[in-house]
Amino acid sequence: MIAHDQSTSTHYKKCKGNSMANVRVLATDLAFPEGPVVLPDGSVVLVEIRAQQLTRVWPDGRKEVVAKMPGGPNGAAMGPDGKIYVCNNGGFSWTASRGTMMPGAPAPHEYIGGSIQRVDLKTGKVETLAERCGEHPLKGPNDLVFDKQGGLWFTDLGKRRARDMDVGAVYYMQPNAGEVVEAVFGMLPANGIGLSPDEKTVYVAETPTARLWAYDLAARGEVKPGDVIYRGERGKPICGLGGYQMFDSLAVEASGNVCVATLISGCISVIAPDGKLVEQVETGDRVTTNIAFGGPELKTAYITLSGRGELIAMDWPRGGLPLNFLNK
Repeated sequence: MIAHDQSTSTHYKKCKGNSMANVRVLATDLAFPEGPVVLPDGSVVLVEIRAQQLTRVWPDGRKEVVAKMPGGPNGAAMGPDGKIYVCNNGGFSWTASRGTMMPGAPAPHEYIGGSIQRVDLKTGKVETLAERCGEHPLKGPNDLVFDKQGGLWFTDLGKRRARDMDVGAVYYMQPNAGEVVEAVFGMLPANGIGLSPDEKTVYVAETPTARLWAYDLAARGEVKPGDVIYRGERGKPICGLGGYQMFDSLAVEASGNVCVATLISGCISVIAPDGKLVEQVETGDRVTTNIAFGGPELKTAYITLSGRGELIAMDWPRGGLPLNFLNK
């Protein structure tokens, strides 16, 4: 349901002097929402990771289950064929923490392996497009973005186990071809991903370090070789936050700023292409996981608050970058 009143709005505070007016709670009781896709009709398609499903939130507040997706549906994006593409992380375990069900290392029976899937919004049919990159299985695909040619960039967060964890990766694939190409490997690990307005740079958020990495592109699906910083890195960290904060998923503004959902501090961190931290906009939820843009001039931010189980919308001072096959 839509729940919006003055008391709700006052909970969401401004940060660094930037007032975010007209906060609306669009949906509640969502089971760890993520991956919002704002459709032209005003509805929002998102994943509920814990419920293992793709859900559509209509403007009147109705929630409709589009498809059940065993494992862990995570990031989502509209593809060139009008279908929703989903990163499936394979599954988590879930533990109560400070009133929130938080994801953790899955037991063997809770994990089915990572994949890239495609969902028909009209029928709910789910197709699995990729489960491997060469001989290496996908471990925990997380977030994704399409380039203008219809190629798909996606991150793999990997999986955490009781005593160890995977390092992350960035992949590229042509959905119709099915071949997955490794572009970056060894991140700690990789989460949100987005393209610069000119599509010459791919941005990747590294979760535990709260670093935003920029990778210059040589061609479709190919990262330019660059000077190694220390351990074979192919990109450059343009921003790193101090204190105990973590990065999750992201969206890009039309200006080129990168808006990263930031865990623990519970905000959206807005980072300029040169790495300057422009502002941090508080959301009121320490488990703020994703942001997408919609509405007139793409000046409405749709944000998933996974700790509260909410989808909110708020006015945004700058327009979002139109996404290929969705807004342009």
